[in-house]
Parts: sequence; structure tokens; C-alpha cells
Amino acid sequence: MTNTVVHGLPRWSLAVPPLALVVLVLTWGRDLGAVLIVLVCVGLGAAVIAAVHHAEVVAHRVGEPFGTLILALAVTVIEVALIVTLMASGGDKAASLARDTVFAAVMITCNGIVGLALVVGSVRHTTQQFRVHASGSALAVMTALVTLSLVLPTFTTSTPGATFSPAQLAFAGVASLTMYGVFVFVQTIRHRDYFLPVVAEEPAAARVGTVAETSAGVGQVGAGAGTGSEAVEVPIAADLVDDEEDREVHAAAPTGRVALLSLGLLFLCLIAVVGLAKTVSPKLEDAVESAGAPVAVVGVVIALLVLLPETVAAVRAALRNRLQTSLNLALGSALASIGLTIPAIAVASIWLSGPLVLGLGGTEMVLFALTVIVSMLTLATGRATLLQGAVHLMIFSSFVFLAVSP
Repeated sequence: MTNTVVHGLPRWSLAVPPLALVVLVLTWGRDLGAVLIVLVCVGLGAAVIAAVHHAEVVAHRVGEPFGTLILALAVTVIEVALIVTLMASGGDKAASLARDTVFAAVMITCNGIVGLALVVGSVRHTTQQFRVHASGSALAVMTALVTLSLVLPTFTTSTPGATFSPAQLAFAGVASLTMYGVFVFVQTIRHRDYFLPVVAEEPAAARVGTVAETSAGVGQVGAGAGTGSEAVEVPIAADLVDDEEDREVHAAAPTGRVALLSLGLLFLCLIAVVGLAKTVSPKLEDAVESAGAPVAVVGVVIALLVLLPETVAAVRAALRNRLQTSLNLALGSALASIGLTIPAIAVASIWLSGPLVLGLGGTEMVLFALTVIVSMLTLATGRATLLQGAVHLMIFSSFVFLAVSP
């Protein structure tokens, strides 16, 4: 097995990023036939898997919530670059691309990723725990960002249509960046402990023997109590469970050199993911047009492809009974998508020609309101079950269906 590891990382995780970039270079700007489409899809899937692996290596090194923040920021920065590039080359057809992609990212993260993590985690662990104050604060910031950036343009009167005036767009960009910056400060510095995973409590029946708490707080098994036998200190079952989970998640703590290597490979993977998604997007646009579906479907597909790494990472965290990590990924990605995209679009609008449509339609606003209400109910108790996950997935399914058939 030692020959499969180089520099502390599996050989496949070292080989996939450059190979995916080679596929990107070979297919960039070309008319894709059936064989090249398969090659691009294979490269895309491999890059997503490698990105999740390297993100977990970095997360193990820097700890939570920095690991999830790094993945969310890396994906969002490249997502913003992709949106601006497509808008610059798409003309008036791309006027609503930023709105469609950002709103799709919100619905995917808050309903698709959260719902999938809740379902998968609940199937394996029945009930999962998370921190209400952390997830609730993230939901509050997300609600404010979406309302100020995507809902208000529909009702402003300074400009016709669902658009902002230059001054309004600048204000929305500054407000979005400020709120996201404050959230990151709270998440990583002021109240970092709020965003750490919750370790499920072990029921008392699972403890072995009779546990006697000493003045030092050490669990002891009273073997032959009253007979003069010495009490033997043993770890209680909950401690054993915690140690086992810690070994599962943090056993191979990487060195700083390995973490830096994984960080670099993570960015290569994300560049490959976004680049390959852009490469295949013309075929997707043709398929959308031939099917008679709205242009907004393109934004949904782009968001789905770009958010694949977060989706896989969130599901894996839920399987390990780390639902807080899954929520950090989902809600953090939604916040990063809005908090960074709107300021970037505000700056890019200086040289981008054509209108910039940001305001949501009636259907989207209803779905967003439903998402906020259901998310508040889901995050109110600090415990999640299969039912809550199914509700979120149903809302996500409704969003996808109505995007295809409005």
C-alpha cells in the first residue's frame, strides 16, 4: 500500500488535477462530439472527487470551520469568474445569467445539499444534532442578502424592469460584501466555537459497568464495591465513541507541506471543474433550446456542476454524523455565492454592455419565501430527522421542475 502514496497523498489524487487540466486544454473551444463529451464528463467527475479529497486534507490541517470556508470561497471565486466571462461573451442573452446562477446556488445549497445531507445522515444515524445559533445566524444573513440583492430590484422604480440603478447596484455590492465579511469574522474568530461539529451524546445505557464520578471527574468502574477492591479507571462508552470518530476524521493529520500541496491541487481541481463545465455549457445551451426550456435552466445547470464538490463533501460529513459541517458547507456556499458575486458584478458592470437583470420573478420569490420558512423550522430545534430532509428535497425538486417548465 505504501507505493500508492506520494508526499503523504494518494497517487490518484496527485494525478487527477493535471490530467483534468489536460482534458480542459484539449477540449477548450472545440466542437464537442460524442467521444469528447464523454471525456469531458469523466474529467469533470474525477476533478470533483479529487477536489473533495484535497479539501478534506486541508480541513484536517486547519480545523473547522476554516476547512469548509476554504472550499466555499475557492468554488465561489471561480464561479464568479465563470459568470463574468459568460456575461462578457453572451451579450443580451446573458443579462439574467448572474441572477439565475446565484438564485440557483441558493436553492441548491439551502434545499438540495441540506436536504440530501439530512436524508443521508438520518438514514444512517436516525437523528442528527447541530448548533442552532450558528446555522440560524447563517440563515439570517442569507435571507438579508437575497432580499437586498435579488428581491428589491423587482420593486425599485429608478430604472425600468428588474434592474438596479448604478448607485443602487453599488450600494447592494457594498452591503453584500460587508455582511459577508462580518459573517466570516464571526465564524472564524469571534464565535468560532459556534460552528464546530456537535458530538452526539451517548445514552447512559450504553455505558459499561457502574460509573462513579470522582472528585476529579474521572469515570471509574466499581468492581466489588465495599470489598476493598480498588476502583479501576476506564474510559466511558461516550469517550470511546468520540475517540473512534476523531480517529475516523482526523487520524492522518497532514503536515503543513502536505496541506499546502493539497491546497494548490484543490485550486487546480476547481479550475478544471469550472473550465470543463464551461466547455460543455454550449452543448447544454443547445439542448436547452432544442427542448424549448427557458434560458434560466442554463444557470441552474452551471450552479449544479460548480457546486458538486460541496455536495459530495456535505454528504460525506453527514455520513460521519457531522451535520454541522454539512450545514456550514451549504449555508456558507450560499452566503459566499451572493456576498462575492454581487460586488463582482457591480464592478464588472462598469465595462459590461447591456442590461443587468437581478430581480426575481414571482415564482422564484414564492420558492425563496418557502425556503426561508421551512429552513427556520428545520433549524429551530438543533435536531434533524428524515422528514425535514424530505421536505427540503421536495422544495428543491419543485424549483428544478418549475425552472424547466415555468
